Amino acid sequence: MSVVTVTTPAYASPAATPAVTSALTSAAAPAAAKPLPERPNGPTSHPHKVRWVSAKPIKHGRYLRLVWWGGVAPCSVLDHIKVRETRKKVVVTLYVGAKIGSEDMACVMIAVQKTTTVKLKHPLGHRKVVDGAR
Repeated sequence: MSVVTVTTPAYASPAATPAVTSALTSAAAPAAAKPLPERPNGPTSHPHKVRWVSAKPIKHGRYLRLVWWGGVAPCSVLDHIKVRETRKKVVVTLYVGAKIGSEDMACVMIAVQKTTTVKLKHPLGHRKVVDGAR
């Protein structure tokens, strides 16, 4: 949840403060925002590894739904996903970078929850899912 600090100017009436605070808080922190779906959009400029926060098997373990935090496009987009499967584990690494041509843009510094789905070669079964960015 985002926290918004509101400073009341000296000339503002004290009665106006609760309404301003309420409006800013509700606009800045939506109740249950869903992660934004994202597909690989590479090549990007300066791709780097990004940690994901969860990986949930879906469709009988044939796919993994990954959730991570990133910036907003075009300054932060999913470049590619690397998946390495063994008999004991599945290592998934997300690579994020800036869209080519946006390197000199001013970017807002805000975190957005994102999601993507990865198809596995074999069903997950009892294998462990590991973040390749750790």
